[in-house]
Amino acid sequence: MKPKPEPISAGQESVWSFPRPAIAQPTGAHIVIEHRGRRIVDSRRTIRTLETSHPPSYYILRADIEPGLLRRAVGCSFCEWKGGAVYWDVVVDGEVLERVGWSYPSPTPAFAILKDHVAFYAGPFGRCSVDGQIVTPQQGGFYGGWITGCFAGPFKGGAGSAGW
Repeated sequence: MKPKPEPISAGQESVWSFPRPAIAQPTGAHIVIEHRGRRIVDSRRTIRTLETSHPPSYYILRADIEPGLLRRAVGCSFCEWKGGAVYWDVVVDGEVLERVGWSYPSPTPAFAILKDHVAFYAGPFGRCSVDGQIVTPQQGGFYGGWITGCFAGPFKGGAGSAGW
């Protein structure tokens, strides 16, 4: 059963107006990821992916990720739209955050813009923000969307949303 979209407040986008299949688009959003007092990402050269019922996932240009913190993780997956994904650990002062990032080394033509970018799950990090707004991670172990006050839901990922 499709849920009823929440009302949109001024300055918000409804995730129910996002397309399916998903799209990727450049955004000037200021993305910051911090962990244990260390800035992992500080970028305005980002791309967001949009899909119906999901908050955006943000892809960071590899050049804007603190050097030496990414380590290739075990495993891969396949997205019907984006292609084959690989996963990344982040190692901060000896702490390993396992499989907290993913990327598409050879994305499909429709998602070619994602090449040389990495997306991150917000939950494992100390603080993630978009344009200064603190991120709430999308629920569900599979989903990597970043929720801020700029988006109206409800959002896929919570209990009972598998069929959306």
